[in-house]
Amino acid sequence: MSPLTLRQALVRRRYLLGGWPWRAGLYLLSGVPAGMAVLVLVLLLAVVGGALTPVLIGLPLLLVLALLGIPVAAVERRRLRLVDPAPLGDPHRAPARAGLGAWLRTRLRERATWRELGYALLFAGVLWPLEGLLAGGVLAFCGGLLATPAVMAAVTGGEEVRVLKLYLADSYPQAFALALLGLVLLPALAYPLGWAAVARGALARVMLSAGGDGLDARIEELGRSRMRLVDAFEAERRRIERDLHDGAQQRLVALSMTLGLARLESPAEPLGGLLAKAHEEAGEALVEIRELIRGIHPRVLTDRGLAAAVEDVADRSAVPVDVDLDLPVRLPQPVETAVYFALCEALANVARHSGATRARVTGRDDGERLTVEVRDDGAGGATTAGGTGLQGVADRLSVLDGRLLLSSPAGGPTVLRLDVPRNPAHLVE
Repeated sequence: MSPLTLRQALVRRRYLLGGWPWRAGLYLLSGVPAGMAVLVLVLLLAVVGGALTPVLIGLPLLLVLALLGIPVAAVERRRLRLVDPAPLGDPHRAPARAGLGAWLRTRLRERATWRELGYALLFAGVLWPLEGLLAGGVLAFCGGLLATPAVMAAVTGGEEVRVLKLYLADSYPQAFALALLGLVLLPALAYPLGWAAVARGALARVMLSAGGDGLDARIEELGRSRMRLVDAFEAERRRIERDLHDGAQQRLVALSMTLGLARLESPAEPLGGLLAKAHEEAGEALVEIRELIRGIHPRVLTDRGLAAAVEDVADRSAVPVDVDLDLPVRLPQPVETAVYFALCEALANVARHSGATRARVTGRDDGERLTVEVRDDGAGGATTAGGTGLQGVADRLSVLDGRLLLSSPAGGPTVLRLDVPRNPAHLVE
């Protein structure tokens, strides 16, 4: 069950039964010293920073002023728990990199930072005086009435006393009547005080909530989590490739050599025929495991980059493939891996489904985006459905903020274009 809020207590008429009136008053009154402190900081930073800006010393002070809303909002989210126990989430997202510079760039680009600054300015200039006037007025009015007998006894010695500078009480019966009136008015005035605290808390929650920034942050974190999953998957692929290359493949090589030596030592039948057959099967198994390793994660991609890896695939393709990739420098590893397997899938589709006699792979890296195009002279009619694997390619590229574009009219030609940013926004470094 969610905790009761001040508004719910007011609506359900349970307001006076607990500590809600005191919490409402404390919420409003605590805003007075907090607001005064914020006002002093705002004026100090603005005046001193503005005065020292011509000599550049004031620029850091103005930067602090721009970021002042962040700590103010953090305190206000905690203070809001007095009237609304439901936690108010932090709308700020984590910087992509460590360091003060990355933190400042992230914060200055967020709408939440400027919304919190607006709240801090509103708090310093308008809200805290209203809070102090309302809460202080209620407490001063009721407290003044309740204290009338004590003031008459302690100050005037039983003589007349002016109450709240409005009424003159000249006897103890009048003083106690005024105290009784204050006792009756205190719970009655607690209700408007409570609703004022509700309105004040609602304003704080609206201005300090995550809003669209929170949704953006969640979307960005989702993108980062997808990127982390892809990185973990690729790391596992490389581990399997390394284990097969350094383990099973080497054992098969050793087995094939041993069988070859055994054939030389035992040429007679039927043992020689069995050894020859075993030697051939070991060789075939070695070829298959090398193809498997290449399909999991080719060593040439890791060692020499995307262009060399694509040329290697083209050399092994059943359909002649011309390769023209202009990649002056190495790309980030996730981009290279995704584009490589996308091209492998595209060339496999050319060989299996298109009926083409020739294909061509071209690509350019302009420093910001990598664009690679696969064109064949086949029959066309290719789609991303039907088990061709292109939908998986599109999903893989989308993790990197990339796109797959397919043009394949009946009769051809088929053109598959991969468009990937060189440095994706969610790239995990």
